[in-house]
Order: sequence, then C-alpha cells, then structure tokens
Amino acid sequence: MTLTVVGSINIDHVIRLPQFPRPGETLTGSDYRIVPGGKGANQAVAAARAGAATRFIACVGDDALAQSLVDGFAADGIDTGAIDRITGINTGVALIQVNGEGENTISLAAGANGRLTPEQLNRHSEGLNCEQLLLQLEIPLDTNIAAASQAKAQGARVVLNPAPAQALPDALLSLVDMITPNETEAERLTGVAVNDDAGAAAAAQALHDKGIATVIITLGARGVWLSEQGEGRVIPGFKVKAVDTTAAGDTFNGALLAALQQQQPLEQAVRFAQAAAALSVTKPGAQTSVPYQAEIVALLESR
Repeated sequence: MTLTVVGSINIDHVIRLPQFPRPGETLTGSDYRIVPGGKGANQAVAAARAGAATRFIACVGDDALAQSLVDGFAADGIDTGAIDRITGINTGVALIQVNGEGENTISLAAGANGRLTPEQLNRHSEGLNCEQLLLQLEIPLDTNIAAASQAKAQGARVVLNPAPAQALPDALLSLVDMITPNETEAERLTGVAVNDDAGAAAAAQALHDKGIATVIITLGARGVWLSEQGEGRVIPGFKVKAVDTTAAGDTFNGALLAALQQQQPLEQAVRFAQAAAALSVTKPGAQTSVPYQAEIVALLESR
C-alpha cells in the first residue's frame, strides 16, 4: 500500500518564552531554533518514520534552505519526486512561540505553499493513484478538493486533518472518508462545543451527517473520541511530561495512517498514533520531535 500526502512545507522559527507576550509587551526568550515544519511535511515525516511507504506532493521556494528540506525528506525514505521548486518565492514560514507549559502559538506565511494549485497538482496526478490520501489546510482549498476527488475516484481512502481550523465546504467534506479534528476544529466545523463526551458525540454525528464514515476527535490529554458510523467511544491517551506540543497532532495523523497501511485494526491504529503523539511532546520542535516506529512500539509494549 502507498500513502500520498498533499500539503505544506514550512521553515519553522521557534523561540521558547516563559509565557506568551501581551500586545505591546516584549519578552526575552531562549533556545531559538530554525527547524523544518509545515503540517503536510510533518505528517509525511511522521508516517514514514512510523513505517509507511510515503509519497509527498508539495512545493518549496528557491531560498537557501529549500534543498536541505527536500534532502531531509528523502533521508526519511519519503518519495520526493513530486516536490516542486518554485522560483521567485520563499518556502513557507512559521513563527512559533512556545511557553513554559509547552503550549504554542503559530503565525504562518504561505510562501510556496500558496503555489500548490490544482494546475500544479495535475503535474503529479499519478501520485494520486494511492491507497490512502492525507490532506490538511495549509494549501489552497481548491487543491485539496481536486486531490480528494482524483484519489477517491481511484479507490483511495481520503483522510482530512482539518487544520488550521476553518469552515469547509461540503464539496470537500463529501469526499472525505475519515476526518481527524481537534476540539477547536470540530467546533468550527459543526458549531458544537466539544467540552465533554456528549459534545464529542454530537460533533461527530454532525460530521457523519456530511457523509464522513469515521470521525476521530483528538481531545488532548483526555485521549481521542473515535466514532464509526455514529458509534463513539473515548480511547484514553498516554500521560507524559509535555515539553513542546508543536506537531503532536501531525505526528498522530501520520502514525495513524502508517498503522492503517500496516493493516492494524482501527482502534489499535489509534493507540499506535496516540503513543507516537505522546512521544513527540516530550521533545522540542516539529519534525525534530517525531518518533520512529521502534520507539512507538517500545512505548506501547511498556504500557
């Protein structure tokens, strides 16, 4: 089986602060780093490190760091043949602040990610002949719809991580087989607050009503609400000391699809993904925190 990820690549500028600054306030931070990121890239790396055969369709700019990013994906075993370099523009950028509790705020500049248009996607249409397609929302919405439509027509399972949170048209949601929002994203999509199990069940049902068979709402430390065709339940997560939550959701998504590619049953695949995400928050950064398959298996076996 093959997994195709269509999505974003960013250069992350990360700084640690004791707390987030208020408007007009200047705080002195520490541990400033430039690291590879972007939701599409993070998820592709997470899937590959968790054992998935992974292809990545994306764009970088013509800045100095672009080639090193692509080389890094290749080193993780990702098929990089569909990553295009766009002249006259920079690779996407994310400015990330991490506070003392490991929480983060993120500001984005799309850069080359905005050039991943449906026309650009069509250059790599053979890459949409896959068993699983993983999408996020840091590229143009029309490109996600085009990718989902083409992959679905060829029998792929279409998985959408609807992040960053935004309202989405039925033209996209009707093509989705599995959706993986967090609580904020689920509320944005459905209008239902996910404060407890009843809220999670109601939000999941609203997404089922859009035609989505499997809804997985990540609940942070509480675990995951897994709902299949309207039947939902909580799967508890792993308790760890969080250092930096950046890319935890991306790690979950990539590892989930890796486990499904390996024919794990859905609930077992969710547990595998939860273990991967738990490991990721114990380290700083985005792709720098993504664990490998052996580490994930070791955590599962230890619990």
